[in-house]
Amino acid sequence: MATLAPNSTDDALAGSEERFFFRMACTMAAVLVAGFTVNLAMGRSSFAVPLVYHLHAAVFFGWIALFVTQVHLVAGGNLAQHRRLGWLSAVWVPLMVAMGIAITVTSMRRTGGPFFFDANEFMISNPIGLLAFAGMVGFAVRMRKRTDWHRRLMLGAMASIMGPGFGRLLPTPLLVPWAWEITNALGMLFVLAGMWRDSRVKGAVHPAWFVGLAAGLGWIVLGQVLAYQPWAIELTRSVMEGYPGAARPMEAYLP
Repeated sequence: MATLAPNSTDDALAGSEERFFFRMACTMAAVLVAGFTVNLAMGRSSFAVPLVYHLHAAVFFGWIALFVTQVHLVAGGNLAQHRRLGWLSAVWVPLMVAMGIAITVTSMRRTGGPFFFDANEFMISNPIGLLAFAGMVGFAVRMRKRTDWHRRLMLGAMASIMGPGFGRLLPTPLLVPWAWEITNALGMLFVLAGMWRDSRVKGAVHPAWFVGLAAGLGWIVLGQVLAYQPWAIELTRSVMEGYPGAARPMEAYLP
């Protein structure tokens, strides 16, 4: 009995942690799906857009489905299938970066990007955020044999791309001139929730959460620093030049 009790306790803690990560994954997916669904229902977006928009949506929502499925497999104890499916990220994440950059350029040329962001802010910072996400996933894959690190880094990576979901649910135009920072930083609430749970259940915060927090906020700061350099503003103008998007002011505005 003396040896069974600790094992039972460890199993219970492990099961509780897996359920926590699954709930977090489902909540993140719900925020992203709700953001795009609400936007569509309110007439702020449409299916009548160029093909690149549909490809972008398929790739990114495919990642959401993959992420939730992977967390579900771990929670269900199906680790073999989780490992096999995990190798999809080697293809999927680079595809997300490519499609994210493609949709950024397309949006800049069609409309100048979302009007509640500075044009150069969106043009420069968006790819930086995607690269930070890819770096986080790559680090998480390298740490896959250390489950405690792997699952926290993956959740941190997912948290770093929550901006589009929150941005569509919030009254983002009212957040100008801090709309970009606020909508993208809100994803870190999931990292903070993980830190709070570790502190409460384990008595200490796992260091992987600090890596996720630093990466999730760091890319926002880096994007802001680079986006307002003269070369970045000139690059933004050159991307929009000759297209309808060039008609918008560089600064965020209310139409």
